[in-house]
Formats: sequence, structure tokens, C-alpha cells
Amino acid sequence: MTDSWATFGADLHLETTGSTGLRTGLMDALREAVRTGRLAPGTRLPSSRSLAVDLGIARNTVADAYAELVAEGWLSARQGSGTTVARRAEPRPRPAARRTTRSRPVPAPPTHNLRAGSPDLSTFPRADWLKAARRALTAAPNDAFGYGDPRGRIELRTVLAEYLARARGVYAEPERIVICAGFVQALKLMGTVLRKRRVREVAVESWGLDVHWKLLADAGLRMPCLSVDGLGARTDELSGLRGAGAVLMTPAHQFPTGVPLHPDRRAAAVDWARRTGGLILEDDYDGEFRYDRQPVGALQGLDPERVVHLGTTSKSLAPGLRLGWMVLPESLVEEVAEAKGLSDWSSSALEQLTLAEFIASGAYDRHVRAMRLRYRRRRDQLVEVLAERAPGVRVSGIAAGLHAVLELPEGSEASVMRSAAWQGLALEGFSRFRHPEAPPGRDALVIGYGTPTDSAWAGALEALVRVLS
Repeated sequence: MTDSWATFGADLHLETTGSTGLRTGLMDALREAVRTGRLAPGTRLPSSRSLAVDLGIARNTVADAYAELVAEGWLSARQGSGTTVARRAEPRPRPAARRTTRSRPVPAPPTHNLRAGSPDLSTFPRADWLKAARRALTAAPNDAFGYGDPRGRIELRTVLAEYLARARGVYAEPERIVICAGFVQALKLMGTVLRKRRVREVAVESWGLDVHWKLLADAGLRMPCLSVDGLGARTDELSGLRGAGAVLMTPAHQFPTGVPLHPDRRAAAVDWARRTGGLILEDDYDGEFRYDRQPVGALQGLDPERVVHLGTTSKSLAPGLRLGWMVLPESLVEEVAEAKGLSDWSSSALEQLTLAEFIASGAYDRHVRAMRLRYRRRRDQLVEVLAERAPGVRVSGIAAGLHAVLELPEGSEASVMRSAAWQGLALEGFSRFRHPEAPPGRDALVIGYGTPTDSAWAGALEALVRVLS
């Protein structure tokens, strides 16, 4: 049996010249690749046999060139380890010139992180995810390795339909679901579809994330805002927005205030959508995490033909998975799938199959329940410590989710933020989330108690107390 040249070893691109001998030209090319840094120290080179076949020269020529470069110190060779680029001493960077001008001192980089928006990444269920990935890969059909359906794998859409109906009260059928690379891609796709439908305005809540507003603005949409109070967004204001064809909301747990949308206002939003033909874009970003109240079901259950339900694994598992979903009205499915196919498929089919297996096996439910207990303990510790050591600070928005709002004395938010920076504590003020057209709000902090690891939580909490007291 003859060996195939294609299986000999790693590829190595070399630019040799024909003006010198083969060995000399090969040595010059290798020196130049090392000298310029294209071949980094420690890089493993192909065997002399493999490189000789690739270059169409004698194996002895390559072996002699390797041996001479080893003697010169360019390469390193050890029995059983092959030939690698030598680890030569790196030149020390020149010290930066001292600035002669006086400058204001700046805070050190943050040591503790209490920014909202991220779960505890150290708790990602690696072992269970690996088991699910192995099972998914073993069972994957051949077509999973092709381009596939821009709506996503049917296996994941089928499992999600059952899970969302059971856990979030969503009316979901696999045919209505489109898998996407998280909420950002979902909102981009909806912006594209809405503009194509000649929608010019999408109402948003007066407190929220500017990155979402920018995505809508980039789609050419204007964004009038709805007031937010202790009962959630003022959906009665929708009737006064004559140009709005859709509204983006966080009804289960308004971000950042943390309040659920009152039942009367949920009904008012659906009534508006039915009366005007508008759409409600429901951002259900952390609906699985509730503590002191019955779970608030998805708004989509009130009218599946007028509400687009948007979900993601960013809070329940990890944002790095880049997996989310859209549960669409039947009339929107083809338009959204077409828009997604024209941009990209984005989500890996194997990641989709792994998530499908992870949910179907019950591992997803177990992980969510475990994290619900973990985050509730942190929330309770936050409330207890603040009551003891900073009793003037009121905590709100804590019945669900991964963040809390800490009310501050009027006019103190900016000074508290400066103090936090000097304490090495990264957090965000409430004003950071104000819509440009909204009036100024109360002074407060938005604390992401789900963000630190278990080992970092105590230090972050202590730093927060020092800032507040």
C-alpha cells in the first residue's frame, strides 16, 4: 500500500527564490520567516520527509537545512519532539519616556465587577454540556454538516417549542421559531423586516439599553419612548404615537427598573397592537429567574399573532454560546427567514444540536433551578448587608432577574460612581440607561449581583458597602 502525500504532516508556506541553490534558498526562507515573526517561537515544523514532498525536493536537502539552522540557533530539535522554531530571548521593550507635564491621577483598573448583564460565567455546566455535545455529535445526521435551513435545526426548534410552552407560557410551534445568534441578531433582523414593511417608528421604554436603540436607529427607525413607572411601561401612551408600527418591551422584568408590567398594561399593549396592526417585540431576557413571586408568563401568550417573543441563553447559560430564538407570528416567518438567509446562518448547527440535547435530557431545567437558588442567596446577602451597613439605601427590582436597583440620595449618583472607580469597583449608574428623550430620573445604581464568581462575590460586596457607607 502506498502512502498518500496528503497525509504526511502540517502545511508550511515558504517563499524560496530560484537564484540560489535549493538548500541555501530553503535556509534563507526559513530564516526570514523566523526573523519577521511569521513563524513564532515554539512553532512545530513539518518533518523533513513531509516538507520535501511538499516542495518537490530531496529529503536530504531538507534534513541538511534543518540541521544547519539548528546549529545556528534558529531551530531546535529533540528526539521524539520533531523540529521547532527556537525560543530565543525577546528584546525588552524600551521604557516609555516620562511625561514632564502634570496630569490628574486616574483610578486603577477595576478589581471587582458588579455591572449588570452577565451571569456568573464560572458556573457554566461544562461536564453536562460536554455530555450533550457528544450525544448530539454521535446522533447528528449528515445534513447537519451542510448549510441547512436559515430558520435553524428542526431538532432544536422542536425541543424549544415544548420548553417555551411549558416554562414560559409561549404559544410555540417549531415552524414559528427561528434560531439566531442571540438577541442582537434577532433585533437586527426585525429592524430589517420592519423597514421593508414601511414601518418608520418603533416605540421603546424610556429606560433600557442604548445598544438596542442604536440597532434600531441603524435600521433607519425612529424611537419615541414610553414612560416607565412602578407598574412598568406606560402602554397607554402608545395610542398617542401615531407613527409607531411596533414597540420593544421587557414586560416580565423591565430593564433596568426590575418591575413586571402590570396586567392592565399588558392588556393595553395587546389591544393597541390588534387595533393598529402593530407588533410587540418582547425581550424575555431573564424570564427563568424569579424568587419572591409567581412567574410572570410571556406576553406572547396573550396574542401569538401580534407578539414576537425573543429569548436567549445569554443569562441562563452564557452569552458566548451566541444562541437565541424568535417565536414569530405566522405572517412573519417567511420574511424573517429570508432576511436571515440573506445575511448569514450564524449559529453553528452542532451548537444547536447540543442545546437541543441539553434541554431534552433535563439538564437545562436542572441548571436553571440550581442557578435560581444561587442567585437568590446572593440577592438575599446583598439586601441583608445593605440593611445592616448602609441602611439609608433602598433596594428595589429584586423579585426576579440578576440585578437590583439601589436608590441613592438625590444628586449623589455621580459622586458615588467616582468613589466606586477609586475603590476598583465596576458598576453602572441608573442614568446610564436613560433614553435621550426621557426626563432625568432618580439617582440610583444598577447592581449586577449575578456577574461575579462565587470567589469574587464577597470582595465585590464589601467594596460596594465601602462606597455606600
